[in-house]
Amino acid sequence: MRKLLNLIMAIAIIAGAYAATFGVPTPVAALIGQSPEAEPSASGGAPQAARGAGGRPGGGPGGGPGGGRGGGRATTVVTTPLEMLPFETILQAIGTASALRSADVVSSTAGTVIESHLASNRDVEAGEVLLRLDARTQQLNLEIAQANLDVARETVSRYEQLQARGNSSVSEVALSEARVEQRLAEAAVGLAQVALDDRIIRAPIAGRLSLSRVEIGDVLTANTVVASIDQADALLLEFELPERAISLLGEAREVLARTSSFTGRVFDAEIVSFDSRIDSVTRSVTVRARIDNPDGVLWPGMTFSISLIHESAPLPALPSTAITWSRAGSSVWVDEGGVAVQVPVTILYRRNTTVWIDGEIAEGTPVVTEGAHKLRAGARIATPDGAGDGPRGGMRDGARRRAGAEAPT
Repeated sequence: MRKLLNLIMAIAIIAGAYAATFGVPTPVAALIGQSPEAEPSASGGAPQAARGAGGRPGGGPGGGPGGGRGGGRATTVVTTPLEMLPFETILQAIGTASALRSADVVSSTAGTVIESHLASNRDVEAGEVLLRLDARTQQLNLEIAQANLDVARETVSRYEQLQARGNSSVSEVALSEARVEQRLAEAAVGLAQVALDDRIIRAPIAGRLSLSRVEIGDVLTANTVVASIDQADALLLEFELPERAISLLGEAREVLARTSSFTGRVFDAEIVSFDSRIDSVTRSVTVRARIDNPDGVLWPGMTFSISLIHESAPLPALPSTAITWSRAGSSVWVDEGGVAVQVPVTILYRRNTTVWIDGEIAEGTPVVTEGAHKLRAGARIATPDGAGDGPRGGMRDGARRRAGAEAPT
């Protein structure tokens, strides 16, 4: 019973406080036979009608401070002019450098090394002799093939002379067979020469020679990799970017590369190619960028930190406090001649305290950034002196800060 009495007393106190502050609601006044316009104020002076229609002080038909169209006290808010700022998308990746052109020096035949010019980290020219293998057997085979060729040529020449003199002892068949033997002998000489040339290993391309462990006296087998040659006047950086970078690859052509070997230096690289599909496991795309290396300070195999920076066209930008939410989505309140107007917007990007939006709002339009929760459509608003100037510079600084990643909504 005591709990019930306490509850009734609490309700009565709340109702009395509400009536003293906002007046008796019209339906309740009708039930008790009292007109709101004639109700005296709590101080016994001015009637309740002085508080405005609806029984709320300073209010219009909308109720609350500054609510409704027409007269009444305006709601104080803080506004910021809408600015057009570009949005910078920054993507980070780790890449590995490789030479623009590389080749392995391979021994095409087996043999013993009798001469070596494989000093590491030196520049070589295409065709330069790097190794010589023992070629005594191949030299003898070439001499034998050359002797057989000389015999075949003499036979053909003798047959042709006899036939020219009208000697019937040399038939066309014999002459034809002699010519075939000559061709076979020429082919044998060519094979012997190729085998002899294979005993000399030359540089396939010009570039810088890598470290080799082959020494004089070593016995090489066929297809043994002797050394590698890299053309390092330009490098290829290979790295992976997330799937959301696809829309940027068609527009962004440059990336910034940094390596721990040269702290503080930034190298410009140009995107030359990227994969045509997304990796099904990592959900990323492989990208290659070329970086010029005319002085040769960068080596193949270096690890680079890659930054892809893309700046969009200027977009409407506002402090994030200007965004209000409802069932219809996101919107902002703008000041149109001292009247609050709600405009629906779409959030494109968000970074720190700034959002980039898409909406039908002109540049420079005052947008409410503080006090938007107190507004209703058509409410009168006012701004304190200088309120619209302070946040503007801060928003510009925050929007142009490069730290952080893109967070599209």
